[in-house]
Amino acid sequence: MLDQGAPPQQRSRTAPASPGPVARLMRRKPVEHLVAEGGQGEGGSLRRSLGLWQLTMISIGATLGTGIFVVLGEAVPKAGPAVTLSFVIAGLTALFSALSYAELAGTIPVAGSSYSYAYATMGELIAWICGWCLVLEYGVSVAAVAVGWGEYLNELLDGTIGVTIPDALSAPPGDGGIFNLPALIVVLLAMAFLLGGARESARANTVMVAVKIAALVMFCAIGVQGFRSGNYEHFMPLGMAGVSAAGATLFFSYIGFDAASTAGEEAKNAQRDLPRAIMLSLVIVTALYVLVAAVAVGAKPWQRFGDSEAALAQIMREVTGQSFWGTLLAFCAVIAIASVVLTVLYGQTRILFAMSRDGLVPKVFSRVHPKTGTPRTNTVIVSLFCGVLAAAIPLGQLADATSIGTLFAFGLVNIAVVVLRRTRPEMPRTFRVPLSPVLPALGLAFCVWMMGSLSAVTWVVFGVWMAVGLVFYFLYGHRRSRLAAPAPSEK
Repeated sequence: MLDQGAPPQQRSRTAPASPGPVARLMRRKPVEHLVAEGGQGEGGSLRRSLGLWQLTMISIGATLGTGIFVVLGEAVPKAGPAVTLSFVIAGLTALFSALSYAELAGTIPVAGSSYSYAYATMGELIAWICGWCLVLEYGVSVAAVAVGWGEYLNELLDGTIGVTIPDALSAPPGDGGIFNLPALIVVLLAMAFLLGGARESARANTVMVAVKIAALVMFCAIGVQGFRSGNYEHFMPLGMAGVSAAGATLFFSYIGFDAASTAGEEAKNAQRDLPRAIMLSLVIVTALYVLVAAVAVGAKPWQRFGDSEAALAQIMREVTGQSFWGTLLAFCAVIAIASVVLTVLYGQTRILFAMSRDGLVPKVFSRVHPKTGTPRTNTVIVSLFCGVLAAAIPLGQLADATSIGTLFAFGLVNIAVVVLRRTRPEMPRTFRVPLSPVLPALGLAFCVWMMGSLSAVTWVVFGVWMAVGLVFYFLYGHRRSRLAAPAPSEK
């Protein structure tokens, strides 16, 4: 029988079938589109003002701080003297992911970091999941770092004027307090710097990074005088399980080396400088971490590390027998940890800027102030959220939640670099991961292993966080995505 339907001429004029539900979830944003719209926001554009030095300082500023000044005191009781090995394991995990970050940052130099890389390679749903993990990585780590800042502020006040902020106002509920006021204050101070502009914030960060590096070098020079080889006699008292658990906690110390990738739309020469800044910052930070941890454990028995989160200042005081050096280190730590808050808060605002431009979160996050060239409203909203979070939740819970979100995002980056090599091999790359896909596979394996070392409570928190994110995506982002809008020829 003849076909009784529409004639071929009419059938050819019908609109193409809309993609199915799965295809809509897997829609990818072309790399060319990502790069072409770099810097563009609602009402203005970000300004390209950052060179290699500033980008490297942003990554060091976001990484070097709470991990060594505060979280070290929580990790040593888990691993004993082998905490130095835990730092190496965490550093290797970061290194494998850093190689993948460096290649993708040079290929797709935009503000969204791993969120944008996932959008270009694995589709919108995976990109959203990655972006939601980055909110956990950056936003929650700002809060965690701010909590540690309050500890050293009290050390500084005690050593200078003999007064400390009462626990009720310097510790969150659950840690003996009501509201952590110092944590809120440091976030608001960082917000004030960021509202002034990226260049001004980068200058302030560079000064603070110089102070923190000098402080750690000073600690090693003085702390080594109290070194006792007997403190290393039982190197691995809690076995490899303890080393692994401490490594998972200490991975928090490496969060931030990817911060330079969030500045891709404000870098003068992003394709050249971003890979260099990421790798250079990780090498410097890892060397300092291992050296400081080795000196700290040698100067103080590992069993006594759980009594304070300001462990390095205490060691300085015990080794010298004077309060001056501990107070000086506390002063440097106050500046050092403030720089972490500043740079990580910067990274969070730029990731939300990219997600907003894609339509996955409200447009208010991509609105750029014409005078300063910064997303002002975005910065205020994120700062207030992080400040309240820091004032209300204990450090340990924040650090572990941050680590699991980061490890998940890093795992996706290791996958993305392999996918882009296969799908777009012709693209110019200013840096290439050696031995690909072996090293990206190792990076993914290390991330999975360290995620498995985190507590069940952390996994529950992560599951709840992801569930909330998926609900938001399907109710808002999936419907308002710019990729969901019909092309002009289809309207």
